[in-house]
Amino acid sequence: MNFSILLSSIIIILCIIVSKISTKVGVPSLLLFLVLGMVFGTDGVLKIRFDDYKIAEQLCTITLIFIMFYGGFGTNWKAAKPVASKAFLLSFIGTFITSMVTGVLCYFVLKFGLFESFLIGSVIGSTDAASVFSILRSRSLNLKDGLASLLELESGSNDPMSYMLTVIFLGLLGKTLTSPLAIIYMVFAQIVFALAVAALVSFMAYNMLRRFKFPVNGLDTIFVLAVALLSYSLSSVIGGNGYLTVYIVGIVLGNSSIKNKVTLVHFFDGVTGLMQMVLFFLLGLLSFPSRIFNVAPTAIYVALFVTFVARPIAVFSILTPFKISFKKQLLVMWAGLRGAASIVFAIFVIVNNNSISYDIFHIVFFLAIISVLFQGTLLPIIAKKLDLVDSDENVLKTFNDFVDDSDMELIQITIPPHHHWVGRPIMEIELPEDSIIVTVERGNTTIIPNGKTVIEAGDVVILNAKRTKYYDISLREIHINLHHPWRDKELKDLNLPKNNLIVMIKRDGGTVIPRGNTVIRDKDIVLLRDV
Repeated sequence: MNFSILLSSIIIILCIIVSKISTKVGVPSLLLFLVLGMVFGTDGVLKIRFDDYKIAEQLCTITLIFIMFYGGFGTNWKAAKPVASKAFLLSFIGTFITSMVTGVLCYFVLKFGLFESFLIGSVIGSTDAASVFSILRSRSLNLKDGLASLLELESGSNDPMSYMLTVIFLGLLGKTLTSPLAIIYMVFAQIVFALAVAALVSFMAYNMLRRFKFPVNGLDTIFVLAVALLSYSLSSVIGGNGYLTVYIVGIVLGNSSIKNKVTLVHFFDGVTGLMQMVLFFLLGLLSFPSRIFNVAPTAIYVALFVTFVARPIAVFSILTPFKISFKKQLLVMWAGLRGAASIVFAIFVIVNNNSISYDIFHIVFFLAIISVLFQGTLLPIIAKKLDLVDSDENVLKTFNDFVDDSDMELIQITIPPHHHWVGRPIMEIELPEDSIIVTVERGNTTIIPNGKTVIEAGDVVILNAKRTKYYDISLREIHINLHHPWRDKELKDLNLPKNNLIVMIKRDGGTVIPRGNTVIRDKDIVLLRDV
C-alpha cells in the first residue's frame, strides 16, 4: 500500500513537472513522457526492469493502430483535399527517397553493411504523426495555405511505406526474400490486400453504423474500436499492410455521415492522446540510457543525414514541380520529425532479426529524441520567422468535427409553417457561420440530415452553433440584388422598423459583422432579426 502511495505521488508530481516544462519551455510534452519512462526504467530512479522486446512490440503495435486510425478518422478531408496529392506523394515517394538516401549515406559514411544501411534508412523513413499532431495542437499552430493539413496528412499516412520498406530489407537481410519476383509479390500483397480489406471493412462498418441502432449508449464506440483492430489484424493475416488498412478505414469512416460522429471523434481524441502518452512512456521504459552514450555519435550522424540531406532532397524534388515557394518547402522539410513510429519499427527489427551488427533500437531512440527536441521545439519559431503562421484560423479546424466548447452550443428550433426554411434542402439554406444542423426531429423519427434533406413545417431542428442570443426563429434572410432598395446604402441610412436588427451579412463566402457605416452590396445575404 505504501509503495502504491509513493508511486502514484511520484507520477502526479512528474506529470505536473512535465506540464510546466512543456508550457514554459515549449518542449513537446510527448518527449517528456519518453524521459519519464527513462526515469522509471532499469537505469532510472525506480529501476523497473523491462527489456522484453516481443511484449513491447505487441503493446506498441496496439497503440500505433489507434494512433493511425485516429490519424485518418480525425482528418477533415474537405480541408485536406486541396493538398492531398502533394501529401500522398510525400508520404510514399518522399518516404522512399528519404529512406534510400539515408541508406546510401549510412553505407558510404558509417560503413554499415549494405542491407543494414538501407534497413536503418527504412526504419526512420517516416515522419511521426503523434509528434506532429501534438505540436500543432498544443501550440495552436495553424499554417498558411493548407500547410498544416499537408503535414497532418503526410505524417498520418507515411508509416505504411516505412513499414513496407522495413519488411523488404529485413527479408533481404534474413534471406527470406531471395528474388526480385518475391519482392514484387510482397509489395503487391502489402498494397492490394490492404486496399481490399480496407474497402470491405469500411463498407461493413459504415452500413452497420448507419442502419443498426445500438441499444446501449457507448456500444457504437466499442464497435468502432473493434473495427480498428479488425482492420489491422485481418490485413496482416493475409499479407496486407495493416497500418495502411487502418488509416484508410479511419479516413472513410471519419468523413462519412454516421451516427454520433462528434462523440466518436471526441472519444478517439482522448484515447489517442492516452495511447501516445503510453507509447512514449513505454519506449522510454524499454531503453537503457547507459547504452545511449555508446550510440550517440552514430545517431547524431544519421540525424544529420536525414534532416539536412535526405529529407530536403525528398521535399524539394516532390514539391518544386508544384511551384511551392522555397520558404514553404523549407518549413515542410523542418517538420519531418522522427518519433515513436520509427522506434516501434526498430523494435520490430530486433524481434524478427537478432543478427543486426549495431544497436538499432538505441540509435533510433536517441535520434527520435534529437528530432523531437530540436525540430519540434523550433518548429513554431521557424514557422513564425518564415511568416507562415495563420493567426486568423484555428488549426483544430483541420480535424473532423472540431467544436470549440467555449463558444458552441446546441440550439433547438421548431420550424413554423411559414418559415423561410420550409421546403428547402439544407444545402440551399444560408446557415450562420461555423454552424451545422446536427439532427432533425420529425414526429417520432430522428433524421440524420445531409445536404439534400428538405426541412418541413413542424420539424424540430437541432443546430450546433456559436453561442449568441441572435439564434432564434425570427432570423430572416434577405438576398440583395441590383434592384434591391438597400443596395449601396449604409446601415444607418436604412429605414428599418424600430425593433428590427441586422445581425450578420454573408458576403463572398465570408461574414461581415454589421456596423452603422457598413455598406450593403450586390449579392449580399443579410440576416435580419424580426422582433
